[in-house]
Amino acid sequence: MEIKIGIQSVPRELVLETNSSADEVAAALEDAVAKRAVFTLLDHKGGRVLVPADKIAYVEFSANEQRRVGFGNVTGPSI
Repeated sequence: MEIKIGIQSVPRELVLETNSSADEVAAALEDAVAKRAVFTLLDHKGGRVLVPADKIAYVEFSANEQRRVGFGNVTGPSI
């Protein structure tokens, strides 16, 4: 699953792939916000990402998509 984290006063979002479910990520986020702690996620390679929970603007979940290679939807030659 791909996770995008918007951080206050940071112009770019943090994007990472994780093997955790959306429910696991949501529970970890809720816990970190409630405790005013650090939001911790493991990426798909085993790395750890730490973000202060009070600085998180948003978290977006999206399912993994197969990345496409090429130039878009080419169905055949047009005459």
